[in-house]
Amino acid sequence: MKLSDTAIKKAKLEAKPYKMADGGGLFLLVQPNGAKYWRLKYRHNGKEKLLAFGVYPDVSLKDARGRRDEARKLLANGSDPSAVKRTQKRQDRISAANSFEAIAREFHTMKSPIWTEHHSTDWLNTLEREAFPKFGSRPIIEIEAPDVLDVLRAIEARGAFEVRGRVLQRVRAVFAYAIASGRARHNPASEINGALAPRPKVQHFAALSEKEMPEFLRALTDYQLRAKSSPIVFAATRLLALTFVRTGEVRGAQWGEFDLDAGLWTIPAERMKARAPHTVPLSRQAVEVIRALQPLTGHLPTLFPSRNGEGAVISENTVLKVIERIGYKGRMTGHGFRSVASTYLNNLGTIRPDMIEAQLAHGDKDQVRAAYNRADYMEYRKAMMQFWADTLDKMEKGGKLPKWADYEPHGAKYRAAEVVVLRA
Repeated sequence: MKLSDTAIKKAKLEAKPYKMADGGGLFLLVQPNGAKYWRLKYRHNGKEKLLAFGVYPDVSLKDARGRRDEARKLLANGSDPSAVKRTQKRQDRISAANSFEAIAREFHTMKSPIWTEHHSTDWLNTLEREAFPKFGSRPIIEIEAPDVLDVLRAIEARGAFEVRGRVLQRVRAVFAYAIASGRARHNPASEINGALAPRPKVQHFAALSEKEMPEFLRALTDYQLRAKSSPIVFAATRLLALTFVRTGEVRGAQWGEFDLDAGLWTIPAERMKARAPHTVPLSRQAVEVIRALQPLTGHLPTLFPSRNGEGAVISENTVLKVIERIGYKGRMTGHGFRSVASTYLNNLGTIRPDMIEAQLAHGDKDQVRAAYNRADYMEYRKAMMQFWADTLDKMEKGGKLPKWADYEPHGAKYRAAEVVVLRA
């Protein structure tokens, strides 16, 4: 007599395990504690064997019968269902070890020691969010170009083209590693460029013109005097204007990076976009801004801590909110100070462009390094940064703007136009 779900559910518990047969060698083993295990009794090459099919009700009666029928087909073909099951388990373990996610994490572990902490975290988080849910558990050898394309098109649909580019680059790197280590034969992420939607034209960070700067600076000072916001926020905004470094470099500034007596700020490689240390000469005004912060945050590692928790720094939107509150939403950003300074200094036509590029931490395309003394080079940049700080003061207060000729260090070593500087 065959089993039914009703009979299984009503099965009584006994002091010893007992069997409930369903036919064809399939039976349910009922334990004294109420657990019910599916088993298949069969013979292969004259030997009696037992095959486990799982636990009821996780494996239903219908599923158990289906597994029994598959096992009997294997027997009819001369195969041992237990041996086939062991082989499948072994293959499943190999596939799991060679899944896209497993190989990606292996690649990440290998590369993390040479990556910055931020990049290492972002690299893995991006794949965990975008790629792993779609094909992370699949054997990497089974993943094809359409699988990768589906992920990228979903990101396109959100308009997140920057994220799409990062995901494509990272998926491509994982496949390249898998090929090199003998676990994949081709790189599907390298086969889909022509199938991607074109990236929209880049919108540059909003920045003011020279003529708009005086009113902006006055509005900033006025808001600072009357606002109840933390002076830390205004100090960050002022430091951005005076040094025109990237917003993230100011936000993450550490007290240990500054030599205020020498007027120098050395940003370590791990916090720089180009992954090379960058020395920023500090004007008198910049040093004053930083010294004014010492009573407030000098006891902490960072200059600009967040209120949200120990070790955190102000968010990337903090300075932007100040700019918006003084009426410049959409017209200026924290990053815009770089554009303002670069445009003004370059338009003068008297300051060496390579010095401006060095201050912006832009690498020279030809990778040509300075052929003169590094101390002389820093002297020039110190003069340039003091000139810029004084120019901002004059813009805000009105009056005649400073002349570069009154600041420029003179000497043949500064007039060698063929000398190009990569970075500090």
